[in-house]
Amino acid sequence: MVLPSLRVDPVTGASDEPFALVALGRCNVGTAQKLTAVLRACVEYAVDVRDGRLGQVMGREGGLVQLRPPGGGREWDCPPESLGEAAPGDVLRARVRRLNAEPRLP
Repeated sequence: MVLPSLRVDPVTGASDEPFALVALGRCNVGTAQKLTAVLRACVEYAVDVRDGRLGQVMGREGGLVQLRPPGGGREWDCPPESLGEAAPGDVLRARVRRLNAEPRLP
């Protein structure tokens, strides 16, 4: 994917702030959809901040995000504004549980 307008914002790049902002620039609808798909694929786990449950992101339907418990089970719907970032340790434990649940070759 090519983002031809990608550049460092000159105002923040010249400031004393430790991190400059990146201007994503302009792109067509197709490129924006590809970028959105890539970013959504990166969000594998999230926390439903309403009750603290960790869930694997399964999809989006009707403006809600569908989450499933990491070891499997019944999915639930969560409003996007109620999603929180999953702690790395929780994600690692969920991935290990998922791998351990998979059948092994003889």
